[in-house]
Amino acid sequence: MTEQFIIHLARETFFTALLVSAPVLIASAIVGLIISIFQSATSINEMTLTFVPKLIVIAIVTVIALPWIIDVLVSFTKELFNQIPNIAK
Repeated sequence: MTEQFIIHLARETFFTALLVSAPVLIASAIVGLIISIFQSATSINEMTLTFVPKLIVIAIVTVIALPWIIDVLVSFTKELFNQIPNIAK
């Protein structure tokens, strides 16, 4: 196991984690921005107004993106299993 292999493995792991979490994080950020603009325009400062819509959007995005997320994770896992012979070298 070389340093180059470990760096490649760490890079792929972080990239996969970022790729899998991106849809939920982006949707949450967009909803949070829209709600904060609405709150500043109407001077409504209710905490549940930010929490509940974000929770609903995160659940919807997770359900919609779940097949793609599973596909990404399965392909990453297969790649890891294919790299097992390279670890022993």
